[in-house]
Formats: sequence, structure tokens, C-alpha cells
Amino acid sequence: MSDPVSLSKDRPAAAPDSGTPLGRHAAAPATGIHSGHAADGTQAAPVVTTYPVSFTGSAGEYFRLWIVNAALTVVTLGLYLPWARVRNRQYFYGHTWVDGHNFEYRADPRRLLRSYLLVGALFLAYVLTSESESLGWVSVLIALLFLGLYPWLVAQSMRFQAVNTVHRGLRFHFDGRVRDAYVAYGAANVAAAVSGGLALPWAWFMQRRYQLDHLRYGSARGLFRGDVAPMYLIALTALGVMAGAGLLLGVPAVVAVVAWMAAQGFELDSLNWMGAGLFGVFFVAAAYVILLVLQGVVWQYVRAATMRYVLNSAELGGVVRTGATFNPWRVVWISVSNGVAQLLTLGLATPWADIRRSRYLLQGVTVRAIAPLDEFAGSAGGPESALGEAATELLDIGLGF
Repeated sequence: MSDPVSLSKDRPAAAPDSGTPLGRHAAAPATGIHSGHAADGTQAAPVVTTYPVSFTGSAGEYFRLWIVNAALTVVTLGLYLPWARVRNRQYFYGHTWVDGHNFEYRADPRRLLRSYLLVGALFLAYVLTSESESLGWVSVLIALLFLGLYPWLVAQSMRFQAVNTVHRGLRFHFDGRVRDAYVAYGAANVAAAVSGGLALPWAWFMQRRYQLDHLRYGSARGLFRGDVAPMYLIALTALGVMAGAGLLLGVPAVVAVVAWMAAQGFELDSLNWMGAGLFGVFFVAAAYVILLVLQGVVWQYVRAATMRYVLNSAELGGVVRTGATFNPWRVVWISVSNGVAQLLTLGLATPWADIRRSRYLLQGVTVRAIAPLDEFAGSAGGPESALGEAATELLDIGLGF
């Protein structure tokens, strides 16, 4: 894949007219001067300006929006869902600020509704026909159609999300080719499956590179400066935590089972066999639940660690880089405690949980630049298909965009 910007992965970002790499000079305040001339008249080194990302949303304010959206979605039998999704996203975008400007989300809910209805109809047809012996082939056909179109849907979703994201009045764009999507989200996922997960970190790397290398903000192009090795380190850390937690919980459980069986005296009467069977069923069920919880915790770590690495490896136009300092394990704790709170409140704590997680993540993100952020030139972009966005939203496919 060719480099979309002037900087290679191994060469640090520099100003177009200077060999000074981004990040070698101390960050200046957001109001600092970016360039100038030295006393001898030569061109001075560019100044790196750091712009903290801030989030101003509040749980109480968002709860009022969220509860109205939820009620209208129920009353309209789901038809209001596109408007609810757009309004929720507009709230979070509108309360995220960089350099005194907030983001905007400008998707048209009416276009989303048509795509939601199409995807919803196909999903309903799949569920209904999967239970029928005579129409089972229809569900198989729909499943194969989805698998075949999945990379295309991902590409369409990214285009839709990008073109409807605005900052300083300038839209983002995504120009990734569909054939590259079939490599990153088709071949890479197949390789991860047939390798028993060994190629999964490589798939993560390919997908993040596809996302960032084809992102544009006006005339500035994105670049993912990361490598595949840190992805494997994240995966190995997750596996280590999974194995360690399994041993920590499994060994006492096995000891308890052996002690219980010893207390029963291994008698062969039917009562003891029945008790052992019930105990075995309970043990297997408990082990299964614990395994699911551990998988959820580990996956939250993978998502947070990957997000931090990607943000620390993202570049825009050769003059802007993002950075992240949040702790992935802190994100895991927030996600787990949020889940418990949502469960205990039957979902009513969802707005509080969403605000809490967003605030922690965004307060740990910064933007560094060696050129003013308002110097990027814009370019017009036409409307994009909402079908991919509808599919990824309704089927809960996380793209990590």
C-alpha cells in the first residue's frame, strides 16, 4: 500500500520546509507561534503546539436526551431509532472540543431509516427462515450474502461516518478502496480464523491501517505509523491475564470439588451419584459464566490498549499527530463497573456510564501540531451510502473508527 502522505512510517513528521521532526521541541501553549525567523535571518524551527481534547457532557443532561429517545423508539416500534442514534451521537460530538471548536455530526436520519429497514428486514428473514426446515436454505443464503458483503459494508460505514463528521466547518472523508477492505476485513479475518487466532493481531493491524491511511480532513491525509508487533504484545498480555485469572480461580475450585467428593466417601449409592451430578452441573455452569466474564474483561483491555496505541501512532497531513495517555486497565475497571451499575439499575444508568467512559478517555487524548489547525484546505464531498452504517449499527459491529 503506497504512503498517502509525505512522511514514511520510519521517518518522523516534519514541516514541509524544515527537517525538524515533530515532537523534538517542547510543546507550546495552544496560542503559541508555530514558526518564525531566528536573529540571523534563517528559518526557525517549527514550534509544536499541544491542543488538549476536552469533553463537556454531563450525565444529567444526557439522561434527559437518552430517556426521550428510548421512549420514542419504543412508542414508534423502532422507527425512531435512526433519529435516536443521530441525536445521541450529535450530543457526544458536540461536547467534544479541540482548540476551541467542537465536533459536529451531520447524518440525515431519513437516509439511515431506509437502510435500517432493509437490514432489519433481512435480519428478520434470517431469524424466521432459520427455524424452518423447508426454508432453511434462505437463511443460509442470507448468511453467505452478509459474509460476502461484510468488507463492502465496512467501507461504506466508514465513508458515511467520516463524511458526516465535521470540525471547524470542515468535513472528514474516507476514500479507502473496496478491494483493500476485502483484504483488511475479508482475507485478514479468514487468516485469523484458520490460524486458530494466531493471525488475529495481524488482522487488527491491517484494519487499523486501512482505516487511518484512507482518512482525510480537507486536503490532509491520514497515516498509521504503527507496526504489527505491538498488536501481538497486546494479544499476549490479554492471553496471560486470561490464563493467570483462570488458574487463580480454577485451582481453588478444583480443590473444593475434590474435598467435597472426599467428604462423600465416594459411595456408589444413587443419592450420592445424584448429588455429584447436580454439583457437576452447577460447577460447569459457574465455570462457563466465569469464563464469559473473563473474556469480556480481556476484550475490554484489548480494545482500550489498541485504541491507545492507534492514537499514539496516528498522523494527519504530516503536521498533526494525536496522543493518548489513558490507562487501559482503568478503562477496563470503568467498563466493568459501568456494566454492573447498568445491570443493577435495569439500564437506567446507561447515560451515566456512557458519559463516565467518554470523559475518562477524552481527557487522556491530545492533538499536537506544527501548523495551525485552521490552515487545512477543505474539499467538497457528496453524500455516502448509509447502508453500511445501518448494518454495523444494527448488528453491533465495532469498527473502532
